[in-house]
Amino acid sequence: MEQRLITFPDGQQICPLGQGTYQMGGRRRSEEIQALRRGIELGLTLIDTAEMYGTEELVGEAVRPCRDKAFIVSKVLPSNASYEGTKRACERSLRRLGTDYIDLYLLHWIGRYPFSETVRALVELRKEGKIRHWGMSNLDVADMEHILSLPNGAECAANQVLYNLGNRGIEYDLIPWSERHRIPVMAYTPLGEGQLRNHKTLKEIARRHGATPTQVILAWLMRRPGVMPIPKASHMLHVEENYGSLSLVLTEEDWQAIDAAFPPPVRKIPLAGW
Repeated sequence: MEQRLITFPDGQQICPLGQGTYQMGGRRRSEEIQALRRGIELGLTLIDTAEMYGTEELVGEAVRPCRDKAFIVSKVLPSNASYEGTKRACERSLRRLGTDYIDLYLLHWIGRYPFSETVRALVELRKEGKIRHWGMSNLDVADMEHILSLPNGAECAANQVLYNLGNRGIEYDLIPWSERHRIPVMAYTPLGEGQLRNHKTLKEIARRHGATPTQVILAWLMRRPGVMPIPKASHMLHVEENYGSLSLVLTEEDWQAIDAAFPPPVRKIPLAGW
């Protein structure tokens, strides 16, 4: 695992496997909190949330006993992403999380406000110590180029996008571009909302390794440096299953079988997601 750490521009390193919280925070709140804490114990320190998800309070409660070990990611809604709006949204998120800083703060997707306004606010929030890193979400290559062209745009520390076996379009250009610029790619919905786990090819590969299809999918995603899947972690058993993917080593035969079942892109495909 040590060789597969994700490195941010300031040298901070974290495990390439995170924990998602989208659609959490319901009747199983206590169980979900325990699951997130178990993940942190195992080294899955990145926890992803957003003001839109309504899970910031849950995340704040989960990390309270171990805030120094957790790497919290949250996001500002595009409708709040003006210069002043971004700053106010961050303050609200900090209060809900019950913390003094957010480790990584993202623009959730493109909205009506110019990138320059949002980035100016993000840069200032970082200087004020309210966020440690900032980045983007749901941006394709052209928009990421725009971000890097802005004053202090080179500080952009991550891009969170939809990426799974059923949505491989970003492999054509966005992932190579991100690798060249050393910008980590966070993969949301890495399991394809669960449907991918039932594919016969993945079941067969899992059987050969004494693993599960979930572990095969996550190991496949982490095959490239800089890619960080963030599967939802609502149950302790799920967290432990996800963790097992870090030690799964797939073979060349496995890669070929996966490419045959889920062909990689051969042309530019518009970015999927929000």
